[in-house]
Parts: sequence; C-alpha cells; structure tokens
Amino acid sequence: MKVKSVLILLVLCCLSPAALAQDGGGGMAPAPQAPAGPATGAPGLERQGVKKYLLGPGDVLDLRVYNEPQFNGPLIVDDEGMLEVPFIEEPIVAQCRTDRELRAVLTQALKKYIKKPQVSLRLAQMNSRPPAVVFGAVRQPSRVSMMRKVRLLDLLATSGGVTEAAGGDVQIFHTEKLMCAEPEDLVAVPIDSYKPEDPTQVGYDVFSLRALQAGKQEANPIIRPGDIVIVQEAQPVYIVGAVKAPQGLYLKNNMQLKTAFAMVGGFTQTAKASKVVIWRRKKGQAEPEKLIVNYNDIKNEKQKDIELQPYDIVEVPDAINSPMNTFKSMLVGGGLGSITSAVTSLPLRVIY
Repeated sequence: MKVKSVLILLVLCCLSPAALAQDGGGGMAPAPQAPAGPATGAPGLERQGVKKYLLGPGDVLDLRVYNEPQFNGPLIVDDEGMLEVPFIEEPIVAQCRTDRELRAVLTQALKKYIKKPQVSLRLAQMNSRPPAVVFGAVRQPSRVSMMRKVRLLDLLATSGGVTEAAGGDVQIFHTEKLMCAEPEDLVAVPIDSYKPEDPTQVGYDVFSLRALQAGKQEANPIIRPGDIVIVQEAQPVYIVGAVKAPQGLYLKNNMQLKTAFAMVGGFTQTAKASKVVIWRRKKGQAEPEKLIVNYNDIKNEKQKDIELQPYDIVEVPDAINSPMNTFKSMLVGGGLGSITSAVTSLPLRVIY
C-alpha cells in the first residue's frame, strides 16, 4: 500500500507543472515572444494588393520596440515629410519611402541607444492621399481613393468609362503638389495648361481624350491625390426640318454637313437641299447669323463642305412647309448649363 501511495504522489508531481503551464495558473509566466515582424501596411492592405505605399504628410505609423516602451507610440509624418522619433536627435525623412524602408532606417538609428533593437513599424492611417474626383461625361461619377500610382486611363475605367456625350478634352485641376515624382511620371504632355499667378486659384491641365483613346502615352498622365478630373461634354448642334430623323448631335471630330446629314438619315423627299439654312450664334450678338448653303453644290463637290460650330442649328426647308422659326429660340437662349456636382455625395471607389 505504501508503495502504491508513493507512485501516485510521484505521478502528480510530474504532471503538475505541465497542467499549470497549460491553464496559466500558479503564477507561471508565459514564455517571452519575439516582437511581431514589420507590417507592410494598414490591416488587410497586403491582402488587398497594396505592396508599395509611399508615405506622405499626414500618414500615421505605429512604432513598437521590444522591451523599450519609451520608444513606443504613434508617429505622424509632418508637412515637410519628416518623422520625429523620441530620443532621436535628427528628424528622419519619411516622405516617398515605404514603411519597410523606414523600419530599416529606424532600426539603424536606434542602435545608438539599444543593442540589437527589435523594431516593429506598422502603417496605422493613410492620410496623405485624398481621393481624386471624376465627373462630367463618365458613366459613374465618383470619388476614387488611390493606394498606388494611377493614370488617367485607370481612373476613367474605374468610373465606368466615358459616355457618348464625351467631347475631345479632359480637364484636370490639381489641388495638391506632385509627390514622389519619377521620370516616367512626367512623360505626359497636356495640350493646354493654366498656371494662375494668384496662389488662391487652382491651375489645371487639358489632355486630349481622342489621343488617350488612341493609346498615346503623352495623353495618359499620372493622377495626383486630390485631383479633380472633368471629362468635358461635347457641345451640341441641331439638325431640324426636312430630314428623316431631326435631332441634336454631339459635335465631335470637326463634324461637317455631310456627316451630320448622314447621322440623321438624310433628307426627306420634299427637302429643298439648295437652301439649307445655318443659324449660327455670334459672340456679343443677341440675334444669330443666318447662312444659306446650297448643299447640292457640296454634294457635287462644287463647294467645300462646311464645318459646323457649337450650337449651330441646321434647318433644311421643306418645299411644302414654311421655315421652322421656332428653333431659332434654341440658339438664342441655348447653351450648356454650368457643371455642378455635390462632390461629397459621390460614391467612393478605391484603386489598389
């Protein structure tokens, strides 16, 4: 009996440390763990495809140094792109670096105070890239948050592409300076630019939509955070009178009379092609100018085709009915309304 009691006691003595370690009781401290490795971005970013987020002013990082709590805490990239770390005398350049690159720099700087520092650096908040806004002649006007470099073509694709009303120009207003520019980012060349002398005004560049659709690199610029991108709508012309399908057309690609008449199905049988009237708006004049064109001469190549201008009303008289003067009012009082947009109400999309 005594032998059996001794054996039971020995078994209990052997099992008790394992049991204590398993349930955390008895005051036994868990084994120390190495600090977590460096994060490559805010939670979930790597799963979403963000591999190389370049830091900028306003971004917040979370610093952890193993067994050195005096260094721990949030770090904010200041307006000049610098990072101030406790106990490190000189600010560290953070702008245009990734958090991985910055972790290596911080580790080296901390070696002055700590032997073999173990550093974790996590990107906590991404505040340096306000969304770009795209609207105008696009299918899905929206705000677009960009987690990587994005070009104009990417932005338009994210917005569902352009509509049939899109004209020939894309206007880009720059609200932020170009950050982390690389030589290939400067390849795009605008067809026009406005550089205001007044610092309170916003400059803009104009790019050719036709050249972009043709795949030309100079028409596909980098979109900066905070950019406002307006795809201009084509200006209208109106074809009325003795044509098969009277309607308004978008003025594109230097449209001429032959093209316009073909788009409305041609003339009716009673049309007077020799007396086509073009009502044309004149700057500074209340009444439109009246141009009479013999379309038969154009068709027979006796006269050059006529290029249409914005808001032209092309009236084809009918041999039976009188001219349709009511359409003159469309020209006198017509015009595209001003572009308005409640930017904050637009849906937010993200390009990773």
